[in-house]
Amino acid sequence: MHEDDADVLHRLSMKGRSFLLALVASAMVLLTLALGVWWAMAKQSPLRIVDRPLELSRAARFMPRDAELTLNWLVDPSRIPAYARAVAPVRQRQAVNESTRQLRDGAFALAGLNFNDELADWIGPQVSFAVLNDSSSQAGDQGGLGWVLALSSQDHDGARRFLQRFWQTRSLAGTDLQITRYRGMGLISGRGALLGRDPQPIATALIDDDLLLLASGRGVLEQALDVSQLESLHLQGDADLANDLKSLGSGVAFLTASPAAMKRWLGVPAAIADRSDLSGLVAGMVTHGMDLDLKALVHFRDEVIPEADGRSDAEALLAGAGGDAQALALLSAPQALINPDSRNPLAQWIAPVLQRTLDSASAQGAAAVVALDSGPLLLQQGEAGWLLGTIADSPPSEAVSSKLEQDGLVGSTLDADGQSLEVWTRLVRQRRHGEESLTADLAVALEHDARLNWWGQTLEGLRQRRSGGDPSGLKQQLQELRSQAKAPSTQQLALAANPSRDGLAQWRPWILLQGLGGRSLSPAVQSLTLVAAPDQTSSQSGEASSLRLHARLRFG
Repeated sequence: MHEDDADVLHRLSMKGRSFLLALVASAMVLLTLALGVWWAMAKQSPLRIVDRPLELSRAARFMPRDAELTLNWLVDPSRIPAYARAVAPVRQRQAVNESTRQLRDGAFALAGLNFNDELADWIGPQVSFAVLNDSSSQAGDQGGLGWVLALSSQDHDGARRFLQRFWQTRSLAGTDLQITRYRGMGLISGRGALLGRDPQPIATALIDDDLLLLASGRGVLEQALDVSQLESLHLQGDADLANDLKSLGSGVAFLTASPAAMKRWLGVPAAIADRSDLSGLVAGMVTHGMDLDLKALVHFRDEVIPEADGRSDAEALLAGAGGDAQALALLSAPQALINPDSRNPLAQWIAPVLQRTLDSASAQGAAAVVALDSGPLLLQQGEAGWLLGTIADSPPSEAVSSKLEQDGLVGSTLDADGQSLEVWTRLVRQRRHGEESLTADLAVALEHDARLNWWGQTLEGLRQRRSGGDPSGLKQQLQELRSQAKAPSTQQLALAANPSRDGLAQWRPWILLQGLGGRSLSPAVQSLTLVAAPDQTSSQSGEASSLRLHARLRFG
């Protein structure tokens, strides 16, 4: 090969390598840009707002520990409607977006604030609200209760601009303003017009240019500034609360409630809220697409919550359930649950509802089984009547038979669908064609299946169970929630759409939410699932106990 040819090949080789290097460099630049764009879009995605741990924010420093109720919102309120729209089915996106926006705007309107006109362009992701006892002379007409609201600002000028417009508007409307200093802070107070009400006392303070405090009067605001000075008085310094939030995991908001607030605002039955050993409640709200989860810890100063039974019998009962159900419950100790002398908070909570169900004439057989069963027990209610699942010999069928016969039922055997069933019937009088006759009306049927007993109100209910189907999806939903529990669950419940809506319609927070949204939210409810378990951390101390609750509300 000539020297000129070698030189040409060398130059071509160098050019080839330069071209490849340029190509690789270009690809790396494009890839980096693509990743950067993806990261920026992901950061701005409305789905990102739910991806954060529950934790105490800076605003919690101004929330008193002894407040009746605190609500701490941890995500940007401006992005909430966009998130709801993103996770909703296409056909419902507009309605869901509008509903969520009205809920948000209604919540701020309670404090006399117009979200779109006054807050949207500057408000940050930390919003804390507290209801507390107001012993000052400026308490207004709220029965000795005051409130304080802390709003974070996205920039140092947003909150300041808001304050200028807020008080300028009210000053032009004739409000007398008072400007004072307290603990080195400038306080402005006057009377602001709340939505649909007479003007009420209101006071404001700006902390470090990026945290705004609003309160129902100067006395309440001074109280919030006082507690911020002592770690033992404010939420931010509460180590026990921080541990509770850590155990609850991630979410968008958390709530604390005293026993008085549990009764007044959350609709907790008086049998629970009036207990002398009740400390209070901590709850976190989590979103999963269209589902809303509520995880809570209810604390008691005494060891009153029995440990859960970790046996696998409950799993076998749930696996053996089948058929279309409107309600599905798995109870660990039904006999103890309906004991009127029980100090178990769950018994005091659940027993009245369960007893009302068992007191109906059609549930006579179910009542006999529950009264004798030490558990676990599966209770299913549907169009085919009630169905109970128990483990073999708990309760013994002989004991149930004796109880049913005392109640006037007659026991016998029946072959149905190739199965030999024990049945209990009652004689009822019928009149046909002018003649009276007696016929046997089925009250209870018992089917033995391996080491489980299945008690049914109807033969159709037993047939549906053997089919193994789960048309309503309640069985699957209960299994999903059980799998997430940090300890064996003691009581579990799943309700289909109609029972869920009926139950929520009587719950005080749900009534308030619908009032804020200006429309009924019930048509969107598809199911409600709840599991309860003793908190293992608190039970180890031997001096106190806590109840861990996990509820999931499905929308569609």
